[in-house]
Amino acid sequence: MGVFLKDIRYAARMFAKNPAVSCVMVLSLALAIGANTAIFSVVYGVLLRPLPYPKAEQIVVINEVGAKGTRANFADPNYEDMRAMNHSLQGLAEYSQWVRSVTGGAEPTRSMVCDVSADFFDIIGVSPVIGRAFGKESQVFGGAPAALVSYSYWQQFLGSTPDLTNAKLTVEKQTYTVIGVMPAGFRFPSDSSIWLPRELADRYPSRTAHNWRVIGRVRDGVSVETARTDLSGIAKQLKQQYGKDIWMVDASVVPLQEAMVGKVRSTLFLLLGAVGFLLLVACANVANLMLVQAAGRGRELAIRAALGAGRSRLIRQFLTEALLLSVVGGTLGVFAALWGVDALVGIAPATLPRTRDISVNLPVMLFALGICVLGAAGLGVMTAIRATSGKEQSTLGEGSRGQAGSLRSQRVGRTIVASQLAITLVLLIGAGLLGRSLLQTLSVDYGFRTENNVSINLPLSFPMTDADKAQRAQLMDEILGRMRRVPGVESVGLSNEVPLGAGLADGTFVVMNPGEKFRDEDYLAMMKDPNRAGEAEFGVASEGFFQTLGIPLIRGRMFDDRDGVNSTPVAVVSQSLVRAKWPKEDPIGKTIEFGNMDGDMRLVSIIGIVGDIRNSTLEQPPTPTVYMNYRQRPRKAANLFVVVRTSSTPASVYSAAREIAHELAPDAPPIFNTISQVFSTSLSTQHFNLILIGAFAGTALLLAMAGIYGVMAYTVEQRTREFGVRMALGAQPADVLGLVLRQGIITIGIGVVAGIFGAIGLTRLMQSMLYHTSTTDPITFAGVGVLLTFVALLASYLPARRATRVDPVIALRYE
Repeated sequence: MGVFLKDIRYAARMFAKNPAVSCVMVLSLALAIGANTAIFSVVYGVLLRPLPYPKAEQIVVINEVGAKGTRANFADPNYEDMRAMNHSLQGLAEYSQWVRSVTGGAEPTRSMVCDVSADFFDIIGVSPVIGRAFGKESQVFGGAPAALVSYSYWQQFLGSTPDLTNAKLTVEKQTYTVIGVMPAGFRFPSDSSIWLPRELADRYPSRTAHNWRVIGRVRDGVSVETARTDLSGIAKQLKQQYGKDIWMVDASVVPLQEAMVGKVRSTLFLLLGAVGFLLLVACANVANLMLVQAAGRGRELAIRAALGAGRSRLIRQFLTEALLLSVVGGTLGVFAALWGVDALVGIAPATLPRTRDISVNLPVMLFALGICVLGAAGLGVMTAIRATSGKEQSTLGEGSRGQAGSLRSQRVGRTIVASQLAITLVLLIGAGLLGRSLLQTLSVDYGFRTENNVSINLPLSFPMTDADKAQRAQLMDEILGRMRRVPGVESVGLSNEVPLGAGLADGTFVVMNPGEKFRDEDYLAMMKDPNRAGEAEFGVASEGFFQTLGIPLIRGRMFDDRDGVNSTPVAVVSQSLVRAKWPKEDPIGKTIEFGNMDGDMRLVSIIGIVGDIRNSTLEQPPTPTVYMNYRQRPRKAANLFVVVRTSSTPASVYSAAREIAHELAPDAPPIFNTISQVFSTSLSTQHFNLILIGAFAGTALLLAMAGIYGVMAYTVEQRTREFGVRMALGAQPADVLGLVLRQGIITIGIGVVAGIFGAIGLTRLMQSMLYHTSTTDPITFAGVGVLLTFVALLASYLPARRATRVDPVIALRYE
């Protein structure tokens, strides 16, 4: 230990002799280790950290699988059969969640409310910490309404009182008694705040509905694969039994953690690989600088060897120096990661799961320690082997010039720089492809305008009776009328969703023949007839919705005052629906039935065709859509969006809208957004990937440029006497400049060519992240190659220019 401490002190003195170089090495490692630690904290928190439930690996998510391999939620009868017939699960439960208006607490809230069936909490392995779980009296149709709340909801809105005797909440006009509080941190699924018994609601008999998500717990000693085989056999048996009356042909069984993170797994590992490349570039940069310093210590090492120091002793000294460098850089990197994790969570898209589990914890710290140790070992061994590879006598004979050693160091340095450039090129091409993909996404015709448009979201209860529906239509009329009178409002409309929001629900409609009467007994047969049935999304809108968002009328007419509550139901359809269902016909005047979406089985007449819009994402093509009149089909407008085009600032509209909402719907706290914000949020995943890989590529570029500048500067320094002799013998500055630049161009060329071949192989992993962009896009490859070559040549030119200014008289005095 005493010898080790002496080595540490000696290493500190060596670094203090060259503070500028030492700072560059420390900062290079700090940047790379900090970035790796921050990204690994995300990977660990999202992908690797076990779920905080007992035997979480036994919890599985189960889906119906259709004939085309599409997964969907369960229908009630299929769930019940699966629950009764399986032999591999110790429990099965269904659930569904919605954002709903909740009153009864300290203030009205918009909360995520989840309906869960019996055994749900047993499957998860969690029970209330205050109060009790649902009893039999609440888990029957029409039973006692009861609710469980999250710990945070209990603290914030129920005053943290342990006495729940008088705690009641009203959800969708139904009052529930709060009987228990779940443990702190438990919010499954998806940040739920309130849980209600699913059995209180009636069951839907259709086997083609997809209303409920399903989870189960595999029995002890039974594998997930065995459970998958068991449930798959049941699904196939049900398909054989019910034929066309059932959509399901198979069943999928996926571990809960895999189901939660499966969509982001490849992206996060790709980011981890990208930041690993940054670490390689940083280590190469540090190795280069350490080799340059070691080359200048040739006489010192030779003297120490001549005085009896063995090669192992010298290697240990270099390892100690590398360890000190890595520890200092790693410590700074971990502090940077603490800030970086918060920044990552701040810019992470809403689709990234388990963000609450992301932190710099013990496994992440061990990862950072491992990077430091491996980095120290790699840097130390490489430097030590190179520095102690020659005979000390030959090194002593080289004198102060050390030409042979310097030539070896230069060759190694150029090899390292070429590797840096190759890795940097791969990162730059990755960032370039993401940028090109984003430009392609932004170039699509999304079908609506975003400028000066505001969205106001009001969560309302579902109108069940005819009287409720009439009252809802009147409420929406009042909201529209009041909003039109707000100063600065140019137009206003409403719908049950805004473009690029959560998306509309889709279903099957039926085309009715002229004069045909609708009969319930013929309904299923008509839905199975491909000539009559069609698939479309179901929207509810007012006449001003299309005008406000700039969605054009193609043919026919929009909704107007003729379309009242008691008038003949009408609909407007999108162009994509016309192309899909009536490519050679005029749909105006045709009659359809679309009651399976909201329970209203009245026939609807098509009165107009409007332009397509991108409802879900910009990458997905426009989906066929049927827009119903909000006065005639108000039930689907429970989650109401008022859209406003304004000539003034959004803040002025927000203030007036808040007053109107508080007066007309006091139990529905509004949420405000501009349509531009909704548009930007829909691109958050692309922005997240581009920002991170772009940052890694930019940092790698800076490090690579520092590396090539350092090698070229060291080369010029070592060859100063040579340049002096050449110029004394008549060489021109341009000759010396070309001599130095040729060496740099060869190194750059090797790095760029290697990087291009590496990118061709590695960017294939990015295909799922790109939109209408090839992983071998020639424009990106050419542009990035030219950029890197130019910047690298500039980094080479600066020290080469210095070589042309060597004074031969002064240079020839060097010994």
